[in-house]
Amino acid sequence: MRTRRTRSVLVAACAALLLSGAGAGAMPAVAQPQSAAPALSAAYGLTPLTNLFAERLLIADKVAAAKYGTDRPIDDPAREQKILDDVGTRAVGLGLDPDAVVAVFRDQIEANKLVQRGLYTRWDAHPEERPTQRPDLDKEVRPALDRITTQLLNTLVETEGVRLSPSCEPRLYDAAAWSAFGHELDALHLRGMERALPSACARMND
Repeated sequence: MRTRRTRSVLVAACAALLLSGAGAGAMPAVAQPQSAAPALSAAYGLTPLTNLFAERLLIADKVAAAKYGTDRPIDDPAREQKILDDVGTRAVGLGLDPDAVVAVFRDQIEANKLVQRGLYTRWDAHPEERPTQRPDLDKEVRPALDRITTQLLNTLVETEGVRLSPSCEPRLYDAAAWSAFGHELDALHLRGMERALPSACARMND
């Protein structure tokens, strides 16, 4: 299955980074040991994309904090469809395949909801870990998501050549591993990163 393979490759890439001496929160320095160079050069082309995936995943914490204990559900089909329709339309203006762009954003939405559900489960089991403040979903959280949407669209344009190439998949996993370390993603957010990846490379679904 693709999900199992994605997980195993991403976890292996993360383990490789640990063994090479890159700690959580540390992005690669300019000078690296020669043994790490191939992985770094492979990741560079797509790290701007996976960094945005990671940023969006971390905003899921605020989305969850804003909704937890209210009548606002995690699943919001009307808003999700509005986002997908919007990015599909904007993709055409950017010269991108709208169906491919919609698939990428659908993965981001599902990844975000995966993290939200995980946080709900954690907070239900450990009330002491529940958020003490409720962010304003409409004034604070969604504008941040809208900003990342624009950045993601622009980055999809900038990375189109890499994403269409036969080498995209290994580059994507390497980039995701570096982004996971750079943003200090925990196990839950790492699962979210796995869910965010499937449609980023055009050839992964061929």
